[in-house]
Amino acid sequence: MRPPSSSAVAVAVEAPTASTLLSDYKELLKPGITAFVVVMAAAGYLLGATGPVDWRVLLGLMVGTGLTGGGAAALNHVIERKHDARMARTASRPLPGGRMGPVHATLYATACVVAGAVVLAVTTNILTTGLSLLTVALYVGVYTPLKRRTIHNTLVGAVPGALPALGGAAAATGSLDPVGWALFAILYLWQLPHFYALAWMFRDDYQRGGFRMLPTADEGERTLASLVLVASLMLLVAGVIPAAIGQAGMLFLIGMAGLGTAFTIPAFSFFSEPTDERARRLLYASILYVPAFFVLVVADFLLR
Repeated sequence: MRPPSSSAVAVAVEAPTASTLLSDYKELLKPGITAFVVVMAAAGYLLGATGPVDWRVLLGLMVGTGLTGGGAAALNHVIERKHDARMARTASRPLPGGRMGPVHATLYATACVVAGAVVLAVTTNILTTGLSLLTVALYVGVYTPLKRRTIHNTLVGAVPGALPALGGAAAATGSLDPVGWALFAILYLWQLPHFYALAWMFRDDYQRGGFRMLPTADEGERTLASLVLVASLMLLVAGVIPAAIGQAGMLFLIGMAGLGTAFTIPAFSFFSEPTDERARRLLYASILYVPAFFVLVVADFLLR
């Protein structure tokens, strides 16, 4: 009996299950980062609000911000799929892992952005909607390509990362007022220690992926450590601005002063001796900062 020719051999390819596809859709949205920007947009709304919560506006803000932010993250997956394939921690993502094609992911990402913009336009205002679309444009069109061109990409990438807080305040006030800019500053400065800690911990992986990160440059390690310390000290000051301008009360002032002071401790430690372990402690401190900050915002709003 003759063996079948190679052209006659059927190769069985296992189709992705519904649960696998849903998991991949979720991963494309970068749920950790997306949840963070949603929380910060809500914080911006609560700090900017001068009366009772308009739940239609707040819920629309959170859903719309989540969709546009997640869509931007998914577009980032598409653009960086070949670079992600070279890195150990990202090689199993849906696109480099071969579970989803770039066209499929692009359509999904675009649908998320469009749906999010529509939700924001219907429930908030044109300013908040515009800031959300600006976030997508800067994240996808500016920050993403800069990651392969300059070691200072984080300083630029922190701008779209901070815009959702400004958009949240704009949803409450209808303008770009001081409290919105104060929140923008808090969020911008917080991102620097957070992402520089990640850049330090995964510097070899980033280099394999073709991303230009600060720790891999000449004198980059010392510069990174200095930026971490400066940003944490500036964050301590920025954190109390909402109370200083009369938009938050004494509890917020005391809480943010304590939170900012506590955050400088791992920053000083990392500055004095940059190591993987100290970078990990700094990263954990930055992660804990976010829920603590949001609790203070909610407590302050409830006590007005």
